Amino acid sequence: MRILLLGGTGEARELARLLAGEREHEIVSSLAGRVSDPIRPVGEVRIGGFGGVEGLRKWLEDNRIELVVDATHPFAATMTAHAAQATGQLGLSMIRLSRPGWHAEPGDHWLRVPDLAAAARVSAELGERILLTIGRQGVAAFAGHPRPWYLIRAIDPPEGALPPRHEILLARGPFTVEEESALLARHRIDVVVTKNSGGTATAAKLTAARTAGIPVVVVDRPPVPTGITVVGTVDEAREVLSTWTAGGPGSGRT
Repeated sequence: MRILLLGGTGEARELARLLAGEREHEIVSSLAGRVSDPIRPVGEVRIGGFGGVEGLRKWLEDNRIELVVDATHPFAATMTAHAAQATGQLGLSMIRLSRPGWHAEPGDHWLRVPDLAAAARVSAELGERILLTIGRQGVAAFAGHPRPWYLIRAIDPPEGALPPRHEILLARGPFTVEEESALLARHRIDVVVTKNSGGTATAAKLTAARTAGIPVVVVDRPPVPTGITVVGTVDEAREVLSTWTAGGPGSGRT
């Protein structure tokens, strides 16, 4: 079975590594190319966009893809939507591998919001020194708030408008609780803003904020398109792929 693996996450790299040793699967991993120095998965890799739904559909046809695994970031809503539309038009099966989100624990002070615009408004009302850990995209949503000072942490420099008072910190996780606690203290952070990305690489900031009594503004995930199979772990994805390879794609939980 020839599979397109939409990647860029740790889960995508792990799945590519595991499937590389299985003769019944031929994997092509695709990276969006938005990070200047991405961690490349094992096996065949393509980098760059497809040109929307039509471009993706043509690429799937031209490359004889039989199944798509979308293991992109939980907030890569546009790519997921395009993949769902293209596979639907071609009658191909699709798996969405999306790691579980974080959940508030005792002692947490979370304020959940639906989008970045709401996160910008709520965080500006809460504090004066704000840690933004939302990646480099979407920072422009905070540009219209001149009062707070923002520490913007991302792997690559953000694009577009920036808030008037800010500092950019380029760093790639994983981070330890000790490192995150030191960062919050050193910059006198009084609010943390994050997307509910899940995973372990950047979860330490939540523990550090809880310990320090700092509120966290959490942006909820976008909805997943209906009609596709959704799994939460690499093992679940492998199990579905094994079942489909043996007996043909079937319906999964959505």
